[in-house]
Amino acid sequence: MTAVKIVKVLGTSEESWPNAAEEAVAQASRTIDDIRGVEVEDWTANVEDGDVTEYRATVEVAFPVHEDRQPSG
Repeated sequence: MTAVKIVKVLGTSEESWPNAAEEAVAQASRTIDDIRGVEVEDWTANVEDGDVTEYRATVEVAFPVHEDRQPSG
């Protein structure tokens, strides 16, 4: 049986929500090995003078928990 850990990551983009989600995954993959799936939890944005200036995607990143096994002996 595999245990899975889930962490939330916030990605940002000046272009779009999908780009913000992709940025979240790209940044998470720099420190998290073996990402198996993501779920977009929330889409938000900053607005200035009626225009979206920054798209934000809150993403849940799922990856398996690996046991650190030390050789016996």
